[in-house]
Amino acid sequence: MTQSSRREFLQSASATAAMLAASGRARAWADQAPAAGPVKVWSTYRDRRHAAGEPLAWRPAGEVAADAIVLDPGTVKQEMLGFGAAMTDSACYVLSRLSDAEREPLMHELFAPEQMALNVCRTCIGASDYSRTVYSFDDSTEPDSELRHFSIDHDKAYILPMLREARKANPELFLFSSPWSPPGWMKPNNSMLGGAMRKLNFAPYAQYFLKFLEGYKAEGVAIDAVTVQNETDAEQEGRMPACLWSQEQEIEFVKSYLGPTLRKSASATKIWVLDHNYNLWGRAIDELSDPAAYEYIDGVAWHGYVGGPAAMTRVHDAFPKKSAYWTEGGPDISAPDYQTDWAKWADTCNGIVNNWARSITSWNLALDENGKPNVGPFSCGGVVTVDNATHQITRSGQYWAFAHYSRHVRRGAKVFATDGVGGPVAGGQVTHSGFRNPDGSFVVVLANRGPQTRTQLVHGTQALAVEHPADSVLTLEWA
Repeated sequence: MTQSSRREFLQSASATAAMLAASGRARAWADQAPAAGPVKVWSTYRDRRHAAGEPLAWRPAGEVAADAIVLDPGTVKQEMLGFGAAMTDSACYVLSRLSDAEREPLMHELFAPEQMALNVCRTCIGASDYSRTVYSFDDSTEPDSELRHFSIDHDKAYILPMLREARKANPELFLFSSPWSPPGWMKPNNSMLGGAMRKLNFAPYAQYFLKFLEGYKAEGVAIDAVTVQNETDAEQEGRMPACLWSQEQEIEFVKSYLGPTLRKSASATKIWVLDHNYNLWGRAIDELSDPAAYEYIDGVAWHGYVGGPAAMTRVHDAFPKKSAYWTEGGPDISAPDYQTDWAKWADTCNGIVNNWARSITSWNLALDENGKPNVGPFSCGGVVTVDNATHQITRSGQYWAFAHYSRHVRRGAKVFATDGVGGPVAGGQVTHSGFRNPDGSFVVVLANRGPQTRTQLVHGTQALAVEHPADSVLTLEWA
């Protein structure tokens, strides 16, 4: 820092401190318990990957910088469920092709509590676009309202074995499941590709969900939550398994069929609605506004492809007792920064958790070097890539971003406020999120998508100076 820029920094900091003292906000911060140390640091940038660095130490706050980040553990938000990825047909197939000696250390790395600790994963009820074939659990050539042809045999080959291995590595693994389409005979187009749901099949479809849950449980894989439909508002022009559901249909199905069916069976499986983009926040509010549907809905599942994460806060403010879960979003294998976009993903994760989401689940856990196998039109990448020929593992930028959360933030951690001195939306180029673990330890994740910079963290009467390399992610942890 040059002498002139340092002088400007100090002048700005002094002015900010005076402003805060006048407003009384500084006094409120000072009432907090003082931070302790030392502060452990892990960083990802350039050639470093979640690498431990030299600990930092808290100092008396003194002057507060204009772009300081204020940690306010007294303002507690949601309780975290965890982080994970989708174990699609394709992902499980890719993992199953590894030998036991190759797969065991990878599964340990991904799921073991002392490693990545992935603990909120998604499965598919039948085929998605990331399946090797198009299939349902009742591929009858004619209507089968009694589900005489129902079978989960397809999933016994490699999906259920991979799910069992994952849960063995992490017994706290929470699994939720989503259909991309009901069986084709339930739809007017008689196909799983595109089309819309037919109301006359609501009753057998509720039984279809129940038989899926019971069949998986009999195989030793309990499912903790289901969504009604992946991307309720996307028909995908018939290019892949998909199904349109009107808002009124989803409400009716939940309150009159799926909810009562699961309750009658004494199932503990939760129901999540929407499972689609932020821009549909109005639909989520409308669905929760139906008292009979509200009774059965645990929360709203969100995707981040369209709109912004503040939509989740809109829904939370309207229905604070219902949870938000971020259920899909992943890297593009064809993107030049597939292996290095960690700051982008950490920035995304900060936006998600600061808008009330209890979990973040990526799209495919593992795919091959071409982003396959799949039956759909999209180009996706796995959290990890497994080379078909060599079985070499490549970790994506998203993987390294996730490491800064999943390796430190425990289930039951409470998100707390981390604001700029001017308020929640103020501050510099660094985004941030804060967590307090059940054991009392603090975790702060900082993402810098810009050039090298320096920030100040303020906790009570203590402050911490943090250097941020360009395009970096940092995790700070202290007791």
